[in-house]
Amino acid sequence: MFKHYFALIDGVAIYPIISMILFLTFFVSLLIWVFSLSKKYVHKMENMPLELDSDET
Repeated sequence: MFKHYFALIDGVAIYPIISMILFLTFFVSLLIWVFSLSKKYVHKMENMPLELDSDET
């Protein structure tokens, strides 16, 4: 059903390409960010929920 509507739109083939480029750009940049994190920062963040605040004691 939608195939007929999409066939009427000029240049509709560019939308999947743009979507794929945006997804890959986001995914690759997220991977770069995750692998560039320092071990000290990751250790600090993973222990943060377990630490007690000074006003809770």
